[in-house]
Amino acid sequence: MSKRRKSQRTAADTTPRRDKVRDVFVPRPFDGLADESEWIALRELVPAASAPLRLVPALVEEFGDREATLATVLPMAAPAITKPDGRVLIGLQRHQQSGDVSRDLADALLSALRTEPGGQVAVAPLPGPGPRLQDILVDGPLDITMHDGFDFWLDPGAADDPTVQASLERANAAIYPTVRLSAAKAAYWCQVPEKAHVRWVLPDDEDAALDALARLGAAGTLTLGEQTKFAGMFRAHGRLVPVWDLPEETPAAEWEEPVAQFAKRYAEALAVTEPLDAAGRRARQGLLGRQLTLR
Repeated sequence: MSKRRKSQRTAADTTPRRDKVRDVFVPRPFDGLADESEWIALRELVPAASAPLRLVPALVEEFGDREATLATVLPMAAPAITKPDGRVLIGLQRHQQSGDVSRDLADALLSALRTEPGGQVAVAPLPGPGPRLQDILVDGPLDITMHDGFDFWLDPGAADDPTVQASLERANAAIYPTVRLSAAKAAYWCQVPEKAHVRWVLPDDEDAALDALARLGAAGTLTLGEQTKFAGMFRAHGRLVPVWDLPEETPAAEWEEPVAQFAKRYAEALAVTEPLDAAGRRARQGLLGRQLTLR
């Protein structure tokens, strides 16, 4: 080895190294939460909604009984904000994320709690190992409030600021009408230009859910009725989300009964334990060919 190469290696060996944060992909980040499918729906399907969160007793003891709120999205897709009165909000839909959404959200919430009320919350894009939502929240069903706009972001009187009002109007203009259906948990109707959809985050294991949908497809009962079409499905955070195309002019309330009837057919198909027959296997392959995966 030459003296030059030896000296270069010596210099490199003595250079301080920064520890790198290794990203780890977690396919089901909300696994273990009582409302896993609703967490997924709020992250992937719903434009404007919120739900209160309950901190575990250790955090209440450390930070006080702070009001924490889950929001689908925050201004500028921020991960978290803290209000002057001490309230904190975390955003499910954000610009930067690691491979573990639950860890990201927990880090954002803890960062907000550690920030002075009204201060700017700094959140790392890759938080590294640490507590997840399952570790810092008192688990239970989400008490979801749907919003027609993002006014819930604002403190009283903030909308009087012309700049804030203009920003709010731009954000509200991007919202498409969305209704949470009562016929099935995590089922949502939405209206987009020239058509409407029902999208339902199924709560079951992917393979079992796919087999159940394949049985319904083979039986010709995969739609929600006349003038509807099974458009396909996507995978989101380890769960399947079937999507139906609907007539644009039919209001959301009129889809409660068709969705309830489909949910009944789906539950019956899910309970079947025999292997798929030839028609079911063909239907399954067809469903896989129309599947899109979301992280």
